[in-house]
Amino acid sequence: MAAIEPEVNLVKVGRQTLRTARWRAGGNKRPIMFFNGIGANLELVAPLGEMMSERSDVIVFDMPGIGGSPAPTVPYRPSTIVKWSNQLLDEFGYADVDVMGVSWGGGAAQQFAISNPDRVRSLVLLATSAGMAMVPGNFSALSKMGNPRRYIDTDYMLKNFETLYGDAADKTAVSHKNRIIPPTKRGYLYQLMAMAGWTSLHRLPFLKQPTLVMSGDRDNIVPLANSRILKAAIPRADLNIVKGGGHLFAVSRAHQVVPIIARYLDDHADDYAQDALYST
Repeated sequence: MAAIEPEVNLVKVGRQTLRTARWRAGGNKRPIMFFNGIGANLELVAPLGEMMSERSDVIVFDMPGIGGSPAPTVPYRPSTIVKWSNQLLDEFGYADVDVMGVSWGGGAAQQFAISNPDRVRSLVLLATSAGMAMVPGNFSALSKMGNPRRYIDTDYMLKNFETLYGDAADKTAVSHKNRIIPPTKRGYLYQLMAMAGWTSLHRLPFLKQPTLVMSGDRDNIVPLANSRILKAAIPRADLNIVKGGGHLFAVSRAHQVVPIIARYLDDHADDYAQDALYST
């Protein structure tokens, strides 16, 4: 089956413009909104978008100053990300969605689900934590996360790939390198600042949505212990551990991971059944 090419557009949300991609299946399954990792442009999750699009529409956008989105003029907070996301869904005509988030984007996904209990039906959290209340990763990996060099200097990224992510520096690393669009310095800094001091831990016990938490047991950035914390704090959470998976398991092992996610979303599709209007 040929890969579905995404529709890529610049969409105005308030004073900010966001480059947005939609992989459109045209089916009747609930759309998926995906929140990406820090500094990561939407092309980096194209394998997920293509594979998940076989079951439903997938929406991803570049944060300000990342990928093809213009740089932000002022710093923003998680509440702003929630506002932008709601405006995008309204623009495209999606009444409710399943939400996925990886790493930094897992925090944004949690905040979006917490703020929209009636719009978010299921939640999938990949290689992420409860924010500030997290078990820190390997110092060698975290020390390389403070600046965007791994996105700007691809030789540096390849050299430090296994130290950074825990994934083997094989064809996954090369594929990752080939899809990188370097973020702007301001975009990366503001994305770091957006989650500074943020934590979801005190609100997770009130999360209504069925939640699939997935973690690789070789993740050097967000250790497995953080997924266990999320599992313990979220009332309706299930934990799936990807054996041998590093921080990028969602794309490096997409053929293994996507069926697990699809089954979970299908099994919980009617948990919050309601009449929903999907764009056509």
